[in-house]
Amino acid sequence: MAHLQLSAVAGGGRPAAAGGGGDEMEDVRLLDSYDEEMGGGAAAAAAGEEEEAHVRVTGMTCSACTSAVEGAVSARRGVRRVAVSLLQNRAHVVFDPALLKVEDIIEAIEDAGFDAEIIPDTAISQPKAQKTLSAQFRIGGMTCANCVNSVEGILKKLSGVKGAVVALATSLGEVEYDPSVINKDEIVEAIEDAGFEAAFLQSSEQDKILLGLTGLHTERDVNVLHDILKKMIGLRQFDVNATVSEVEIIFDPEAVGLRSIVDAIETGSNGRLKAHVQNPYARGASNDAHEAAKMLHLLRSSLFLSFVVGKRFYIAAYRALRHGSTNMDVLVVLGTTASYVYSVCALLYGAFTGFHPPIYFETSAMIITFVLFGKYLEVLAKGKTSDAIKKLVELVPATALLLLKDKEGKYTEEREIDALLVQPGDILKVLPGSKVPADGVVVWGTSHVNESMITGESASIPKEVSSAVIGGTMNLHGVLHIQANKVGSETVLSQIISLVETAQMSKAPIQKFADYVASIFVPIVITLSIITFLVWFLCGWVGAYPNSWISGTSNCFVFSLMFAIAVVVIACPCALGLATPTAVMVATGVGANHGVLVKGGDALERAQNVNYVIFDKTGTLTQGKAVVTTAKVFSGMDLGYFLKLVASAEASSEHPLAKAIVEYAFHFHFFGKLPKSKNGIEQRKEEILSRWLLQVEDFSALPGKGVQCLINGKRVLVGNRTLITENGVNVPPEAENFLVDLELNAKTGILVSYDDDFVGLMGITDPLKREAAVVVEGLKKMGVHPVMLTGDNWRTAKAVAKEVGIEDVRAEVMPAGKADVVRSLQKDGSIVAMVGDGINDSPALAAADVGMAIGGGTDIAIEAADYVLVRNNLEDVITAIDLSRKTFSRIRWNYFFAMAYNVVAIPVAAGALFPFTRLQMPPWLAGACMAFSSVSVVCSSLLLRRYRKPRLTTVLQITVE
Repeated sequence: MAHLQLSAVAGGGRPAAAGGGGDEMEDVRLLDSYDEEMGGGAAAAAAGEEEEAHVRVTGMTCSACTSAVEGAVSARRGVRRVAVSLLQNRAHVVFDPALLKVEDIIEAIEDAGFDAEIIPDTAISQPKAQKTLSAQFRIGGMTCANCVNSVEGILKKLSGVKGAVVALATSLGEVEYDPSVINKDEIVEAIEDAGFEAAFLQSSEQDKILLGLTGLHTERDVNVLHDILKKMIGLRQFDVNATVSEVEIIFDPEAVGLRSIVDAIETGSNGRLKAHVQNPYARGASNDAHEAAKMLHLLRSSLFLSFVVGKRFYIAAYRALRHGSTNMDVLVVLGTTASYVYSVCALLYGAFTGFHPPIYFETSAMIITFVLFGKYLEVLAKGKTSDAIKKLVELVPATALLLLKDKEGKYTEEREIDALLVQPGDILKVLPGSKVPADGVVVWGTSHVNESMITGESASIPKEVSSAVIGGTMNLHGVLHIQANKVGSETVLSQIISLVETAQMSKAPIQKFADYVASIFVPIVITLSIITFLVWFLCGWVGAYPNSWISGTSNCFVFSLMFAIAVVVIACPCALGLATPTAVMVATGVGANHGVLVKGGDALERAQNVNYVIFDKTGTLTQGKAVVTTAKVFSGMDLGYFLKLVASAEASSEHPLAKAIVEYAFHFHFFGKLPKSKNGIEQRKEEILSRWLLQVEDFSALPGKGVQCLINGKRVLVGNRTLITENGVNVPPEAENFLVDLELNAKTGILVSYDDDFVGLMGITDPLKREAAVVVEGLKKMGVHPVMLTGDNWRTAKAVAKEVGIEDVRAEVMPAGKADVVRSLQKDGSIVAMVGDGINDSPALAAADVGMAIGGGTDIAIEAADYVLVRNNLEDVITAIDLSRKTFSRIRWNYFFAMAYNVVAIPVAAGALFPFTRLQMPPWLAGACMAFSSVSVVCSSLLLRRYRKPRLTTVLQITVE
């Protein structure tokens, strides 16, 4: 999952074991383990060796100098990559040490006319093997899509920045950058130089933390803190900011824990200094509240001191014009300045001539006040769009109860700690009615946990020893002791928050329309304002309208100027810029509350037009829990020994079908002879299996066919019909007939041979999910064509498809061929969604226009998907499509309101109705209308918060919109 820090599997998936009909790896679930290191060494060797050099370059004065340095170094043979930073006076060079030496790099730079010296590794703050970082910045002062485009353009031009996305609705920017070339402070500086406010929030760097400090008042306190941190092992770097009482620490998490750092600060200062982790999300929420409070303060001040408060518009307009862009501030400044300058001139004219024309100082003041009022309401409304993130953040408990052991390993003490200081391996006590502090496993106790806030599933989930628990969920009844295994950014809740944030910052393709309109909007409005003034003035000058029209305004110049000012002030580019991001923001939050995680606006936009939904069979349409229903011997072998033989062959495989076979054989032999508790059964099972199973030699798994091995020196084959017939084993007619009956009843047949003689077979079924048939029918009602895709044999596939109501079936498809099926449906321009959960679904999920990973699908499947359906429930497929349609219906309404407002308001302000109604829109009223237009669009998006997903009882009533 993008931005969920889930790792892909290097080297691909494992081969299948006994999978019917080539259903390779189809049942693999999230809890299966994979070797992430497979093939890593070979890949590194193939890529060749690389070394890095950091060079200090002096004498550079402009971008032409950096280009000269880059060109000189790049021309040397063996240079892979080079990046030069003018602000840092540094060059970062990646090169092949077999072809180039560091001295050659120095020589190339000096030949270009600059001084150069190697920077020792110890002087470089970032680790040598530094990866690209993704950091979030809060950006203030943006008012429309033009501001967004301006900031993005500036960021993307920075050396070392690989990508930048800015969201107007959240006032956030996400920047992907190379920390060896540019740092966060330089990014903040670049944003501020562009005329906006900027503050760093957080980055993806896992070994950096920001601590808030209490008690840091004097220089002596700072020195004490320095002494404490210098003595700590594992601290790479720290930076104390006494002004805001914060310290940024880069540390080695393998050498020192975060809680140890916090404890050391308090202990080393004898309690004078206390440290706490700064929560970036809480800081973001407080910034929202601060922005709203700041706007309210400005509004109150504006009621009495409009010209003083109005300077913010003049400053922002100057910065925008200085960088060659235009925005709403430019329009406000033009309107207020025109009326103010005219009034000053009229006042002076009256002082010298004795004739006093009307003045309009109040127009400037009222325009500023009403615009600020609208901005205040807009800030409040925009804050509501991020409620989903705030609610998710609030799920994390503030504290946790840490259980401490004595030297003998007994729990002797409970300690309340900050939940952000929980470390992997900690044993935590969770009381009834409290929230689970971190992801982990129950080590003692039983209870029920409400996981609806994470999964959207309302039913409480029973928990006992070995059960997994999710941080942020509510413990309902009993006391639990859990062992934390995932903390911080690795928890499910943090990953969901990260995904929702990323989706809210992403731009839907439809946003390009608003960006284009915004880029030309202000120049067009200014042109229309000038035309308005000239038309009214020239018509009045030649007497095209009666003098009675201008009575009260002294002359046609003032009469025409008021129309022109109204045109400038009433036009609103902000509404267009907010139409898409606010709706996407609300929709992704609503989706998260319902267990539907959307990766971005582009996925949300594509899903509304889906023509085909392809379902993987096993684990998607079915429950993914294979069970053996039949075992029949067609030789003289005893049934008990037959099951022992098959279980021994399959015990070396981790395929779910293999596990089902071992489970069936185990319970056949030992049912009623085991402890009643689940934990006791598991402990005894491992012990019994190690003694009971037969010795296996030369085991091998055959992808899409089954397994083969040697037992007692004789070959054993366990798999599908293809495996048996390819090895020349004859299947008796009665066994063939029995197998056909199994397949016609939607069961998979597993055939077994011993010493090249057919001995028997087993029937395995994977029950359909109870909602499968209703969801398929609901999709048909929505105008979506369902397709079933499986590696199983045709008879079983058709039987399952018939039961679920799908006519279009693609069977006996190997994993590599699933993506080909997706592409074949896309040939005519159709939009195809793929729903799957296994590693073998990943190519198809990536190839589809909309990939949906359902339930606890494997990490790599989630990585390839556009939607993650947290619950293992097919109903969420309908929810995803329905939410997409509702969202883009709302976006279209937003654009209609924004466009209609400008199309109607500008002519009215220009006086198009004046000849018929004698009504003229005062500029201050035009300013009020402009301010409220943005608020109306945001409020329109907020209506999506009322979204309710379709229920299964009513889903069949869904019709094509």
